[in-house]
Amino acid sequence: METLKISEIETRLQEITNPSDPFVKKLRRDERKGAQKALEKWMRKLQKEREQLEKFREMARFEDALRSHGCRLIAGIDEAGRGPLAGPVVAAAVILPEDFYLPGLNDSKQLSEKQREAFFARIQEEALVGVGFASAEEIDRLNIYEAAKKAMLAALGHLPASPDHLLIDAMEIPASYPQTSIVKGDAKSISIAAASVIAKVTRDRYMQEMDEKYPGYGFAIHKGYGTKKHLEALMKLGPCPIHRKSFAPIKDRPAIRR
Repeated sequence: METLKISEIETRLQEITNPSDPFVKKLRRDERKGAQKALEKWMRKLQKEREQLEKFREMARFEDALRSHGCRLIAGIDEAGRGPLAGPVVAAAVILPEDFYLPGLNDSKQLSEKQREAFFARIQEEALVGVGFASAEEIDRLNIYEAAKKAMLAALGHLPASPDHLLIDAMEIPASYPQTSIVKGDAKSISIAAASVIAKVTRDRYMQEMDEKYPGYGFAIHKGYGTKKHLEALMKLGPCPIHRKSFAPIKDRPAIRR
């Protein structure tokens, strides 16, 4: 073992997943600090991977239960954008393949922008995805709760296959499919978590486009939420067409910037 360079040890460890591997047992007896540091780093990586697998299995329990009863196409549904002062509410419906595994997938709010973008690409590549929008005007006309339902139904309608069952984040929608509403579902169901990522990234990209169309508000930064910068821009510029006129403080400022 002592004849191996530390870089060679690190390379060998990348190919091992079992702590009981003979190479690991020999490495434990290597007294070089570099060798022990490499071993500790590998052990931490292995532990993190195990925790991610356990978390993923825990979040797949709703899907596993439905599959045990014969369901195969299970659609997770979630939305993004209920709280902002501007922009649409966006919903996504996602049917994951049965063998899907994406370590670290979670409620989109718990992920960094870099993680969301990477997960978005994987989900789009491997899953069946539908996306739906409800505009600011529809939010004002229907109210945000009903607009979120509308966006979810639109997302469901854009799925390329008909699901056997719906898993929805804390909502029920007027659809003919069997459905289960799960409170905080984006942190409990892997399908809903996937939908939350699709909805969040889709909406964020849309608001970045709106930043170019309606400059000065900072939509690319705050995505329409009521940050200090956004409120200051509203005081200076007044609302624009994608602001929700039924939301305070916009409803108290009727002038619309074109």
